[in-house]
Amino acid sequence: MNEIVDQMGYTAYYFLTLGILWFRYILMAGIAYVFIWVIFRDKLKHKIIQKKLPEKDKITHELKYSAITLLIFAASGILVVLMKKAGWTFIYDKVEDYGVPYLLFSIVALIFLHDTYFYWTHRLMHHPLLFKRMHLVHHKSTNPSPWAAFSFHPYEAVVEAGIVPLVILFLPVHTTALVVFFFYSNFLNVLGHLSFELFPKGFIENRILRLHNSTTHHNMHHKYFNCNYGLYFNIWDRIMRTNHEDYFDTFREVTSREPEIVGDVGTPTTVF
Repeated sequence: MNEIVDQMGYTAYYFLTLGILWFRYILMAGIAYVFIWVIFRDKLKHKIIQKKLPEKDKITHELKYSAITLLIFAASGILVVLMKKAGWTFIYDKVEDYGVPYLLFSIVALIFLHDTYFYWTHRLMHHPLLFKRMHLVHHKSTNPSPWAAFSFHPYEAVVEAGIVPLVILFLPVHTTALVVFFFYSNFLNVLGHLSFELFPKGFIENRILRLHNSTTHHNMHHKYFNCNYGLYFNIWDRIMRTNHEDYFDTFREVTSREPEIVGDVGTPTTVF
């Protein structure tokens, strides 16, 4: 990492990071949009959680703020490089230093630490003193599209970007672990904003599987605001009793629909 920056310079590395972030965003949100919202929309329209798709201006809003967020996320990458150069991090360069089992453990640890970090920072941003200043931008998408995955106010984007600089202060992580974590996080973030419920009907009936959040879970957060704060797992919402009281019934209703129940949902918005 540091060697690449030394060869390229910080400005070039920043734009390289920004390009990678855009590629990842367009790849994952774009695939979800093209395949679910366009190609298979008619076959899956009965799986649209709120039975309608958002207006064009909502998606434009999501793209605009996602662009700002990616600028901030790229800056976070530079911060990580500077922290590593200063010797403040536990990022290591050779897998054999800790072994493959630890590498796998660190990926899982990153995911669970992020889930905890997200839940509590997310709840904090719902406080009346912070909501309008930090989180309202994201909640303009009351019926989100995949492009809403990074639609944050700049203040919220800074908070969201804070997980890696914080974790690398105490947890040894290899670059491979960070890459896997980023792709997992991006994938689940897009899935949470998909607005189509693709999880199978019996998903929440399984005592283990139901500990993972569904698209319905996060979609209800966008619709009702004051519930379902978790990101990946339905653990902190259970502990803190912040699940929407109708979450499980809503999931069952959505996944039990027959195709003819949902009528015309309009023409999908053209993004590019």
